[in-house]
Amino acid sequence: MSRKTAPFVVLVSALLLGTAAVALAAGNGTNKSSNSSINLVMPQSGATGAATAAPSFGEQVTFVVSTDATARPFVDLRCSQNGAQVMKSLQAWFYGAYGVQLFYLGPTPAWQGGAADCTAYLENWDSYSKNGKISVLASTSFHVNA
Repeated sequence: MSRKTAPFVVLVSALLLGTAAVALAAGNGTNKSSNSSINLVMPQSGATGAATAAPSFGEQVTFVVSTDATARPFVDLRCSQNGAQVMKSLQAWFYGAYGVQLFYLGPTPAWQGGAADCTAYLENWDSYSKNGKISVLASTSFHVNA
């Protein structure tokens, strides 16, 4: 190898390695991030301010989220009673987004009371513009008391 082509080969090799690292970091097409999580923050109850064992109908909940897959994650909360969806609410979960990072657990037109089962999905909407699909990065499920 000549002295003139050696820097070029090194540069091309570095670019190829960098591209491979980016491809590996992007995942294997499942759109799941190994570094994403979503956790329910239990509501405070009563004069003591102690966290309740489970949220109840009409209370507010929030989540602690973490992801390295997007700078603009969303949380999609869905609740059902006896298999029928009674609530669906979506919130942006990043600095500068419109709205507050709270969900009200009813009432809704379909959920006027009673217990429900809910699942919160941490979503990456960046993928929608790339492949027309919203990627679910993590989820958590919980019961809501009546």
